[in-house]
Amino acid sequence: MAAAHPLQIAVLGPGGVGGLLAVLLARQGQAVTCLAREETAAHLDRAGLRLSSDRFGELTAQVRGATALDEPVDVLLVTTKATQLDDALARVPADVLGDAVVVPLLNGVEHLALLRERYPAARVVAGTIRVFASRPGPGVIRHEGRLAAVQLAPGAEELAAALEAAGVDVTVRPDEAGLLWDKLCFLGPMALLTTRAQQPLGAVRDRHGEELTAVITEVAAVARAEGATPDPAATRDFAWSLPAEMRSSMQRDAADDNPTELEAIGGAVLRAADRHGVEVPVTRRIVEELRTRLR
Repeated sequence: MAAAHPLQIAVLGPGGVGGLLAVLLARQGQAVTCLAREETAAHLDRAGLRLSSDRFGELTAQVRGATALDEPVDVLLVTTKATQLDDALARVPADVLGDAVVVPLLNGVEHLALLRERYPAARVVAGTIRVFASRPGPGVIRHEGRLAAVQLAPGAEELAAALEAAGVDVTVRPDEAGLLWDKLCFLGPMALLTTRAQQPLGAVRDRHGEELTAVITEVAAVARAEGATPDPAATRDFAWSLPAEMRSSMQRDAADDNPTELEAIGGAVLRAADRHGVEVPVTRRIVEELRTRLR
């Protein structure tokens, strides 16, 4: 059923994460515009989006495709890869965006400062998403498993309600540092070790479980120094609860010889550790090894 007062939502980067949310929100009656390169924008404008999901089923949705934001919106969802953020933001002029709510769902923790500097009139609200989604082709989104959980800081309540109505698991929590670092405490170790091994999570757990646990513990120590309250035991339990075939997006990018988010994930952990004088020897060794191998 269409929303009585649909939100005007722009999705910057309609890949796996952005495309998934665009489909779900559009089907709930929200007015969704996907900002992308010319060829992709034209395809989406013409053919819309198609989602294949273990949780939500087979869905399609019509969205507007555009190469740049050309009218005000209520919400801008930033769902690019960290490696593409600077170039992608050129599609969103600050004077057009105005005082919209900006919710980045990027990996890492360092992007909030950049967005707040670039869009001083906007309300930049911290957010994270836990999901395994990819874009196998233009306008085609694949969502693996049941996980689709968004956490938002206060200030994006209308978006939170819209996502919840669309079937996403949504939590609003007041601790921005905790929100961002909770995800990185899980994502960082998983991404680093699956990428180094070029194996799925199950094989990493079986063959490198001690290292995976060590990195979880080290990243939690950095998170604590940053003001978060991580639970490394719960993070480890979560990592061991996921399907064995899970692969990280960094692992897929490395296998495809694409730029990876190593600096946004592993590099961010090391920089924060250095600021606080936290020793992270296992994490540092793996990040430095990957720095010599990856783009």
